[in-house]
Formats: sequence, structure tokens, C-alpha cells
Amino acid sequence: MAKKKRQRISYVLPLASTPGGHRLGVNGLAFDDDRSILYTGGRDGVICAWDLDLEAQRVNQQEAGAAKHKKSTVSFRKQVQAHTHWVNDIVLVKNNLGLVSASSDVTVKLWRPHAHESSQAYTIGSHSDYIKCLATPDRTANWVASGGLDHRICLWDLNGGGKNLEINLGKVEDVVKGSVYCLRARGSLLASGGPESVVRLWDIKSGKGITKLVGHTDNVRDILISDDGDTLLTASSDQTIKVWSIAAGRCIHTLTMHNDSVWCMYSDDPNLAVFYSGDKSGLVAKTDTRRAMEIDDGVSVAVCQEHDGIARVLPVGDSVWTATSSSSVNRWLDVDTELEVETPPASPREERTASPEARSHLSPEPRASSPLPTTNGTTNDTTNGEVDQKKRIPHNAILRVSNTALHPGRKHLGRHPNVSATNLRKASEAMITDDLSLVVPIRGQPAETIEGQNGLIKHVMLNDRKRILTLDTAGEVVLWDLLKCIPIKSFGRRHLDEVVPDVNTTESVANWCGVDTKTGKITVMLEENYCFDAEVYADELDLPSDLAFREDQRINLGKWVLRNLFSKLIDEEVARDEAYRRTLQSSVSAPPPTGLVRPGAPTSIKLPESVGATPLVSPGTVVTPRASNGHSMVPATPGLAIGAATPGFAPLTATLPPTAEEEPTRTPNGAPSRSSLGQTPRVQTPHVQPTPSATESQNVDYFSSTTATGNSQSEASSESEKVPKTPGGGPATTESNAHGLVSTPTSPTEEKKKGLFGKKFGMGMSFPKKMTSRSSAEVKAPVASTEERSSDTASVRSSEKDVEKVNIEDNFFGVVQKIRLEYDEHLESKTDQPLPPGITPPPPTETPVLHPPPHTTIIIQEDNPESGGLADQYRGEISELGNPAEVDTLEKIAPMWLGDLLLRNQIPYKDTVKVSFVLHPYENLLPPIASPDGNARLNANRMLRAKKIMAYIAERIEAPPVQQQAPPSETAAEGEQSTETEHLDVPPHAAVEPEESPESQLKPEEYLELYCQNQLVHPNTTLATLRVHVWRTGGDVVLYYKSNGRKQLRLPHPSQVPTDVESEETTGVVR
Repeated sequence: MAKKKRQRISYVLPLASTPGGHRLGVNGLAFDDDRSILYTGGRDGVICAWDLDLEAQRVNQQEAGAAKHKKSTVSFRKQVQAHTHWVNDIVLVKNNLGLVSASSDVTVKLWRPHAHESSQAYTIGSHSDYIKCLATPDRTANWVASGGLDHRICLWDLNGGGKNLEINLGKVEDVVKGSVYCLRARGSLLASGGPESVVRLWDIKSGKGITKLVGHTDNVRDILISDDGDTLLTASSDQTIKVWSIAAGRCIHTLTMHNDSVWCMYSDDPNLAVFYSGDKSGLVAKTDTRRAMEIDDGVSVAVCQEHDGIARVLPVGDSVWTATSSSSVNRWLDVDTELEVETPPASPREERTASPEARSHLSPEPRASSPLPTTNGTTNDTTNGEVDQKKRIPHNAILRVSNTALHPGRKHLGRHPNVSATNLRKASEAMITDDLSLVVPIRGQPAETIEGQNGLIKHVMLNDRKRILTLDTAGEVVLWDLLKCIPIKSFGRRHLDEVVPDVNTTESVANWCGVDTKTGKITVMLEENYCFDAEVYADELDLPSDLAFREDQRINLGKWVLRNLFSKLIDEEVARDEAYRRTLQSSVSAPPPTGLVRPGAPTSIKLPESVGATPLVSPGTVVTPRASNGHSMVPATPGLAIGAATPGFAPLTATLPPTAEEEPTRTPNGAPSRSSLGQTPRVQTPHVQPTPSATESQNVDYFSSTTATGNSQSEASSESEKVPKTPGGGPATTESNAHGLVSTPTSPTEEKKKGLFGKKFGMGMSFPKKMTSRSSAEVKAPVASTEERSSDTASVRSSEKDVEKVNIEDNFFGVVQKIRLEYDEHLESKTDQPLPPGITPPPPTETPVLHPPPHTTIIIQEDNPESGGLADQYRGEISELGNPAEVDTLEKIAPMWLGDLLLRNQIPYKDTVKVSFVLHPYENLLPPIASPDGNARLNANRMLRAKKIMAYIAERIEAPPVQQQAPPSETAAEGEQSTETEHLDVPPHAAVEPEESPESQLKPEEYLELYCQNQLVHPNTTLATLRVHVWRTGGDVVLYYKSNGRKQLRLPHPSQVPTDVESEETTGVVR
């Protein structure tokens, strides 16, 4: 089975606000004229629907003077978080019942806002780079075209049929700058434009190119096609709009009414005689050529001026909507271009050269009925740029259509009888004078605004990797907690860089997540290969006091967050698991007490032989799979491999394997009775597996592990009497346990003090001077015969084949399958025992309980090999994760590594990152701790604290506490015994004077000091922090140690210095 694609889990921190309105700029506009609904698509990935009251807009326009009493004509309808990146374009399809959106998250999605289930958009296609534009021939078509930065144009079936056609400009036309920035479709004709400055025409039926139109000198940003498919308008970053004849295949006119890059156009005129255009400076122009014989004779009016570039312009009724990089959308009153244009005043040169009659015409007296525009674009008789009842267009709002066109108000001058043609200015002079004139848009203020919300635009991750500072569009700086998903503190309107030093800490934590604010919110991204890298110490966190943590316990941040985000999912899985186990248990009938229920089952089983024992049954019987070479031959039931401290098992008893004389009693059918069967020996290294006692095994069938009874117990008792007792009363650990289980051999060094800092710092443990051990014959584990090993190997292979027959899915549900497979294996061997739960979520001591807001969004994305990014697979809120339908979906979509974490408390293995350092005595005031060869280089986990390094130093430069010495006459006689004592653990209360001095109770960090770069190191500082913030250079970190004088140090005997292995266990430092 192919390996599952790389997946990412993200969560989005909710912002405290009401729904409705974008947080970042708006890139798309669309209007449903059947239902009067305006759709907006924003850079926050959100698509909003707004109800428009067009009748109220007309009433407000008639009552323009009463601005304070205007009624709002827009109301929020609904919205959907369709994308995880910018929405670059939207278009209505399916008779306005569907809305298609293109995004920088490389997906094309369809949203059905009028459907019963309209809470999410569905992906219908994807590209391998940002998708910039969409096109459809009409709103009844069954396909939509998309163009992106991957040089591809794709046609997608709106009925779910996938991709109908793909045009790859890089392969078809062999172009380098093949990105597609604009598309327009009409019938079977498709036009595209991009940074190569060429307009290409395509036949959508064959996918082949028809022709290309060359003339622009910069990026082509928008295209319009007439209904008859013969005229083409293109807008470009070269500040021009070109008119093309498709039949002639050439440009027939160039329009230059804009002085900046033209970004967008719109026209609903069949012949494109009236169109709107917006540029980078924020100017919106309306051009009308309906009554002109030539295009130069048309009228172009500056309608309004935005503060930012115009991304989209859309006329609706008597208004014009504009979308910009602002989160707000403005509505401007439209301008009637059929009105008479006001004659501009004449220049001084024209007045000097013209005749008196002409001079009176060139400089007409202002009429009372003529509006006088003010500097803000309004007239002196209205408050919103409204013209008077004669409705004349102000002359300073007129834009010259082209470089060769005259001002519409001057066109009659050339035909005036009293004006000599020689007195007229040259064209170049007219152009220069007109270019220097100030254009004042007719509408100075928007008639209405759909207010947006504040979105996050910048962030800084702090050193602790738990908090983040953000800056929003209003300039407010806020501190956030990434673990609790809530804001901590607001710093008001300040510079972000000024706040960082005030809240940052001097520490170094591994990167465990990625953070971005590209949608106006904080999105935290987690991936398998790094989300479990960061750990923090529990004593440095603000956690409930009722939780008991180990000393210097560390908490994994990624594990902690995921456990609490998916807590409802875990609860539902636990409930399902309990129901499954009940059903499974009830479906399995208990076997008869005197025999087996399966046909052809053997009447007895063969127990493994111990050393010197004879077989209990005949050689031909089936052998129960047992331990071989230290590995179990049957899949272990979950939890059986846990150490002896695990609850639910009896303590390990000191019994021996039965001998040949101790053959168990048998039932009438020849099978051994359950009460007489002993524990099957198993070789387990390095841990000893606990064995249930006989009393606990009364209800266990003959496949279960039981404790030997009878003579074996008496022999075990007599043997255990020979073993020295610990203060607790139990037998001391030897090389072989009572059942023949081999444990880790005890070396002389391991018999030394196992306290935190070696034997001199031990507390509360005492051991005798001599340790007895079993003989070699007793220690040796039972050896299986060749036939038995062959039988066991066959059993293992058979078990592996059974596992292979089960198709384990490579997703979250695959973990559930593995758990249920273990249940089946358990029931096959222990039918009368209850099924132990196989789900073991991370406990609160490892993942303390957090309460993230219920509206925190969870996103699961998958690496798409055909795209340059990750495609969304799932989106939902954490409050919904416990719903059965959501759980079913997550089981199929979520990655397996998430299931291992949530259901089995397992994380992917990763090598520990270590930091190398060197220890030197400060000014040689203390002895060195270098090895005999002079090597002082050490390394340890990057999260190791400085106090552990001090403990390592103390073990090597400080003698153990003074022990009670025997009289001088007895010292020589007990020399050998004293030597052995050095390797044993001696508690302080037995080796130190009854009244301990305060010095002996000091910890190493209390009387030793570490210095790095002449800076005193705090005991809780980690090696990672030392390297990043103190050492700050390459190579090994150099540390110097010294005493602060609080304790008198005595050098230890060489035999009292712990070994490197012991030091690694107690301090974590490795040489």
C-alpha cells in the first residue's frame, strides 16, 4: 500500500468579534440581480453575502441633503470561510445558485449559499500555484475556467466531473512568462492575459490557440469581450486600455484616461460602449462612447477616488461598488454620462488671441444654476457632489479619453466663426495644459460603506514559543497564548518592535509550530516531523496545584496542545471503544470448564521445560507459543508489557519453575487443571514482566499465565530465604528472577549508590555488604528444542500473515483497527477474561487540561503532488469534534500519527538533539574533572538544566559524607570488607553523624556556580538557552565552575567517583 501523503494539522485562534465583514482587503465582487445579493471575497479567505435594498438606495439618493437620516441599505446575510489564503476572484454560476471562488491556496471551490447545507465550500479543482482569475461564458454554463501562476488554464465541470480541459501555456506556446492574470469567456472563445503583455485567444472546444494580440508593454490585468465576440477591451499595467478588433486581429484604439496601472474593468453593455475602469491610484473612471462617431469623441468621467488601488469595480443600480485593499467596501453614487459637460474656462493665452466674441465664450460668466465644484469634489449646492437640476458634469471631472482627444467642453471652439484656426493652440500645447490641470472626481465621499473588521497583519513569535505578539490593521498590539488560544494582554496602539523587548524572555525552545496571519487571524500549523520537538519544564508553567509532577518533568508542547484540541474526539472514541468491547465480549461464549470448544483442539498442552526437567506431556501435542530469544511469540495484550508498578497485576513473586516431580494434576480428559499450571517462562530483557498470583488466576483458562503451586512454592520459599532481604522485606534483585526470567545483569558499578548524585547523596536506602546470586544452572533460561523452535516460528509467521490479511488503513482509523485486532487476539487466548481497554490517551500529568475556546477552528491539509502547497481536507470547530458524523470523517482523513498520540499516547521517535560543552575549573580554584586522557568535552540533551551539570561536577570533586569508622585495630582486619562497601549504597542516616550539619543538606546548585562568557548561569538555565543567548558563537560551549564558599569541599577517593554510565543516568551528562 502506498504511503499516505504528508499531512498538516492547523488550528485558528478565534477573534472576539461579531460575524459579518472582512478582516483584510477585498478582491472579488459579484451581484445576484435576481435576489439583490452582493457577494464579496476577501484576502481573509472569507466570502460574505449581503442583502441590498435597492429601493432604499434610490430614496436615499433623492434625499441626498439629509445625510444624517439616511437608512442603511445593506444587511449581512451569511458568510463562509472558504479558503485558507486570499480569495482572488469570484464568479456566479448555475443561474446565481452557486458561487465559484479562486484562491492563493491553489484551490477552486464552489459554494452553494442557498442550499440546505451551506456552511462550507467544496473543492472542484486545484492548480500548482496561486489561482488569480475565473471566467464563465454566462451564468447558465456548466463549466468555469481558472487561470493561475502555474501557466495553466483549466476548465472545471460544475457538476462534479472534474477537469474538462487544460491548457499549459508553457508547453503549448513555449512562453517563459506564462502566468495567467486575467480570463474572459464568451461562447466558445476564451481570452487570457498575463505578464508577457500578450493577449491570447483560445478555442475552448479544442484547447488550441486561435491568435494572439500584441501591443501592450506590461502585464495585462483585465479583459472584456463584447456579446458579438468581435470587440475586445484590455487593461494593462502600462496605464492604457486598448480596443481590439478580433476579426482584424489588431488594436484599433488606445485609451489613456488613466495615469497609473489599470487593474480592473467592468461592462454590462453588449457593445462595450459604456465601461468602468479602476487603477492602482484608486481612481474609478466611467467611459461612454455611445453618442460618439469616434472613440476620441467619447466622454470619460472621474467618478470617485479611493485611498487604495481598485481591485474590483461593480455597478449595481444607480451605484458603483468598489473593492480595495481595505476591509471595507464602499458604495458610490453613479454618474450620468449623457449629461452636458460644463465648458472649461479659457487659458490666458486663449483670451489674448481670441476675438471679443470668442473671448466672451471662452470665459463665460458663472451661472447661478451651474454647480461650482469644491476642492473635495462636491459642489457648492449639494453635500455629496450632486449636480444641480440642470445636471451638468463639472469640467474638472472630465478625463481625456486619449492623447489625441480634446476636452469635450472645447470641441465646439474649432467650429466657432470668430475663432481663427491659426489662433488655436497646437495639439501638443493643449495636451500639456490639460495634463497639468487637476482632476476632481465628482463623488467626494461614498454614499454608504460596508464596514470591515480589524485583521492581523504582522506577528512576532516570542522566545518561549508559547506566546506571540500581533499587530492588526488598526495598529493595536496584542499578546496571545498559543496553548490556551486566547489573548493575554492588549498594549494599545504602539509599534510592534517597541513591545517585543518588554515581554520577551531569555530562553531557547525548539520550534514546534509554524504561525502565519495571512488570513487576518493566527493560524498555528503542526506537522509530524517537528511538532513534538519542543519541551518545557512543568515547574515553569502556570498549572493547577493539584497535579503532581516529577522533579524536572518536561511537557511536550505539541502533544499538550493536540490532546486538548481533540479532547471531544477522544471522549467519543473511548465511548465507542467501550461499546465495541461490550459487544465483542458478549458475542464470545465462555468455553466449557473441562475442555475446549473449537473442533480438533488438543486435550492437553505442553509446558516449557526447565533445566533438568522432563516433559509433562507427550511430544506430539501442540505447543503453546512461548517466549523465544527474548521475544514473545504471540501478540501481547495491551498493557502486559508494562513494568511491575503498573496497577492491575500482582507483585512479582519469588517462585521457581516446577521440576519434573511437580507435574500438575490433570482433569479427567487429560488436560492440566487451571489451578495447577505454572507460569510459562518468558525471556524479557531488560524488564521483568509481572506474573499474576494463583488466587488471581482461578478464572483464567489454560492459556493464561498462572503461578505454580504445591512443592514449587515451598522450594521457592526456601530459596528466597537464602536471598538477602531489602528493608522493605522483599528479596533483593538478582541476575535471574524466581521464574527463570532473565533480568539485566548487575554489574559492580550498578551496586554503587543509585542516588541523584551517587552514593554520597543517597537517602533512605541500605544494603548488606555481600550480594548472593543464583548458580549458573539456575540463571540459565530454558532452551527450546529444534522442533519447538520450528513450531514457534511457524506460529509467528502465521500470525503475521493474519495481520497482513487485515487491511490496516494509513489514517486515524488504522489505529482503531490495530486496537481491535489486539482485542481479537486477546479473546482467542483468554476468552473468559474481560477485555482491557486498548485506548490510553495521554494522562493529565503529561498534558494538563486546557480549555480552548469552542470556536477554535481545526484544519487538516494534505500535500497535493500536483500543487505547490497543501489542499484542505477537513475544517471544523473543536466544539463539533465529538459529533458522530465528524468523528467518522476524522477517522478517514486525520493522519495515523495523530491517532497514535490521542489513542495510544505514542509519538514518532526522534533522535535527541544534544549540545556539546566543556567544563573547566574557574581560575583553577577547584580540581579539574577531565578524563585521564585530558578530554573535558561533554554533551547532553539541549534541555538539560545547569543544575544537573553542577550535580555532575559535585560527583567528581566532592567526597561523600564522612562515614562512621571502626576502631583502628579492626580497620586492617576488615580492609577487604571496606573495599566492597565503597560499591554499595549507604544511606546518610547510617553513614553520617546523627546530627547532620547544614552544609551536608545543601544541593550542588546551592554551593557551586557556573559561568559562561563571564556571566553567572542560573541553575534552571538550559543548555539550549546557554548556546543561543549567552555563548552565541560556534563550537563547544565553555563553562567554568567554582564554589561560592557555602560548603567546605573534600576531594573524593577515585573509587568514589561515579562511572560515566552512572552519571548519565543521574545527571544526563555524557562524556
